[in-house]
Amino acid sequence: MNGPRWNQSVEAKAGYKVPFGTVSITDEARRLIQRALDETFVTNGKIVHEFEQAFADLFQMKEAVAVSSGTDADALALAVAYDYGARRGDEVIVPALSFIATGNAVFQAGFKPVFVDVKRETLNIDPERIEAAITDRTRAIMPVHLMGKPADMDAIMAVARKHGLLVVEDTAEAHGAVYHGRLAGTIGDMAAFSLYAAHIITSIEGGMVITNDPQKAEALRSLRNHGMVNKFDFQRIGFSAKMNEIEAAVGLGNIHIFRDIFEKRRRNLLYLIGRFKEFEDYFIYLKEDAGETIGPHAFSIILKPGVKFSKEDFVDHLDKSGIDSRNLFYSMPTQCPSYQFLGHKPGDFPEAEYCSDHGTHIGIHQGIENDQLEYVIDTVRTFLEKYS
Repeated sequence: MNGPRWNQSVEAKAGYKVPFGTVSITDEARRLIQRALDETFVTNGKIVHEFEQAFADLFQMKEAVAVSSGTDADALALAVAYDYGARRGDEVIVPALSFIATGNAVFQAGFKPVFVDVKRETLNIDPERIEAAITDRTRAIMPVHLMGKPADMDAIMAVARKHGLLVVEDTAEAHGAVYHGRLAGTIGDMAAFSLYAAHIITSIEGGMVITNDPQKAEALRSLRNHGMVNKFDFQRIGFSAKMNEIEAAVGLGNIHIFRDIFEKRRRNLLYLIGRFKEFEDYFIYLKEDAGETIGPHAFSIILKPGVKFSKEDFVDHLDKSGIDSRNLFYSMPTQCPSYQFLGHKPGDFPEAEYCSDHGTHIGIHQGIENDQLEYVIDTVRTFLEKYS
């Protein structure tokens, strides 16, 4: 197995002292890419199948189906519901706060997203609000383990089983997260992973769906290839969402250094969690609850109510100090203009809106070293000294 080899060129291009992300491309991946090019078969072949098997083995699941993006992973997993009686226009419950791909995937699958507010301290869907959102058209719940923080799956599964609903875990940012002894992504009926460049396991672009149900896996393989079964037997309305061999080669290389990447990112996450205790009067940040392991994706920072500075002030200071950051996503139904047609208005999802209006997140990826983390702490401390 190759040791980790962090790609520093991505960081250099960013021009930041603490860049948001990096990509690890192993020597094994380079050999596999060359193999694919030499064989001149570069779409959905042997390397994709090897990657799927390695992914399934890593998460101790029976089936893994590779697709072209995390959004497609969400959409295809939801589209499996058509094999179980769902109709176009039926409803899927999702958290109001997430990357826009979560909502887009519901529409892409032919369903209507029904949004539920989140808990500010966890960023995840509030299970106590789910049941009130269920109607006779509800077919699935898609919780998101945002920023790698596991959603409250026991409560979510209890509601889903009570009402006979499919559960698809959006595990895009939670590679390796653990909830009460179980890996995030292994609790619901299926789980969708993004393998975009920012994630622990990356194929640069790509996605994966895992399940223990062979029948659902077969439906997924059909759905990713236009609904085809065997040769030109089209049994479903499908997608064009296959992964290619080049992407799978990068992903397979990442699988084999997964533990190295995970531990490096987790070290960075725990370091910031510990050091931000100094700033608890000013910020809300994710903390690990008993029985869970946060999948180390990024470090979220939300301003507490009543502080004397704005998020814009804080983010501007980070940026001028060379620390790259991203907004803490948006309340999809009330802060994304593309969803205005749904008729929601500002204030309908106050927790999600607060997180977006007052939240940001910074990188903790495997290319970041201790001196950079300490620089983050010094930078935040310098900023807060102006307001203390």
